[in-house]
Amino acid sequence: MNPRKGAEGLNYNNMNKHLDLNPNTIVRYLEKMPEEFTREDIIKFISENDVQMINFMYPGEDGRLKTLNFVINNYEYLETILTEGERVDGSSLYPSFVEAGNSDLYVIPRYRTAFMDPFAELPTLCMLCSFYTKDGEPFEGAPYETLTRAAKAFREKTGMEFEAMGELEYYVIDDEEDLFPATDQRGYHESAPFAKLGDFRQKCMAYVAQAGGQIKYGHSEVGNFTREGRVYEQNEIEFLPCPVYTAADQLLVAKWVIRNLAYEYGLDVTFAPKIIVGEAGSGLHIHMRMTKDGKNMMLDADRKLSEVARRSIAGMMLLAPAITAFGNKNPTSYFRLVPHQEAPTNVCWGDSNRSALVRVPLGWTSGKDMSAIVNPLEERHDNAPHTLEKQTFEMRSPDCSADIYQLMAGLCVAARVGLEMPAEEALRITAEKYVDVNIHAAENADRLAQLDTLPTCCAESADRLEQMRSYFEAEGVFTKRIIDGIISSLRSFDDRDLHKQADANPKLMQELVDRYFYCG
Repeated sequence: MNPRKGAEGLNYNNMNKHLDLNPNTIVRYLEKMPEEFTREDIIKFISENDVQMINFMYPGEDGRLKTLNFVINNYEYLETILTEGERVDGSSLYPSFVEAGNSDLYVIPRYRTAFMDPFAELPTLCMLCSFYTKDGEPFEGAPYETLTRAAKAFREKTGMEFEAMGELEYYVIDDEEDLFPATDQRGYHESAPFAKLGDFRQKCMAYVAQAGGQIKYGHSEVGNFTREGRVYEQNEIEFLPCPVYTAADQLLVAKWVIRNLAYEYGLDVTFAPKIIVGEAGSGLHIHMRMTKDGKNMMLDADRKLSEVARRSIAGMMLLAPAITAFGNKNPTSYFRLVPHQEAPTNVCWGDSNRSALVRVPLGWTSGKDMSAIVNPLEERHDNAPHTLEKQTFEMRSPDCSADIYQLMAGLCVAARVGLEMPAEEALRITAEKYVDVNIHAAENADRLAQLDTLPTCCAESADRLEQMRSYFEAEGVFTKRIIDGIISSLRSFDDRDLHKQADANPKLMQELVDRYFYCG
């Protein structure tokens, strides 16, 4: 296996001494990172740890995880299901792509995704699966395969790897308490007792980590409010950069974990983009970086944003209106994308600018060893090279209505398009779209007027994808049928005048919230 770097630039081939700290029990037991798991490793773990059941898990067309359960009858049967997978009804899982008259698909487990089910009463090992056709070929309609094609095209065309991570925002809902009430819309990084559900978030984080999620941190978010005796508390779990397909897997599993744990606690959870007008919505910000030979390419030798980063951002600027078709997939998504809510409405980018669509966050580029300054007993190491590995840029428009794999594939395509266009053109685009002010402030109205806008509804998003589909279909990443299906689905909402209707009819807004409360 070739050495590679993953989360925060750590070389996985040099991590054996750290495996005892890994939350995934399979990693610790086998003393291997997940990317190195083999069939024999899985069999060894199962046989030596009294594992009684196996779950195959995979997303359906609705984006939710589906599960197929196996009892381990004997060694031969175990080896068979791990080697050959099982057949499933593809027409029930992907009705837009698979016809009932020819509906069988194979599900084949990906060993690197193995984890122990934290909710199962019987010891149960879970693995995510890939779909294959009767001819033994990847099922091209599966979102995971779309992402695989996107990552391959990026690698072949640029010589770099595309890495990503997500910021998963969600509301937890519980009965209201009288003591230590939270301040409305001031929940950012709030602590107990004003934040009531930190213990639940930390348990979620522990379970997600045990399932293989590479978590960066968790915290309470801005949104908190009470309605009719119920408290709505917004939380966020953020991940570490890793290969883009792993980043998507982790987000899918994390949503499954959070919902299951909430059910056990008697809490309700929603990943919906908007649940109350005037209160913070929930996004799914995606951070990205490009690496080559394990090195982060986002900064140049002077610790400035590199040409690679700026050209990649140019691709985001070009294709952003169409990316909403992957990342904002129901009508309530566009009730979040409104001014003055820390959600983007215009196509622009900036440094540490939360009013911009693409933000370049602080990246430890000062070269100063701040830890040694704060802790004088420590030896000082200025200009430490490992700090350069942390630089990313983030797309702030998506939310959890997204098909996570299609969204990641769309972002991967956009970065590749930016890198493939002539450098002069890409750098011109980034220069024109750069903003260093709050574009929603009244004094910046002239600058705002110069910027393109994001779609305001699903129907507009479909229009923009139709206009730009050739970019996404290039290199065979998105098939024509997939793009047609997404466009048809978005247009089926018929929501061009929905904002006006909801403004005039609060009951309609509540109906929309109820309909999409458990989206994604």
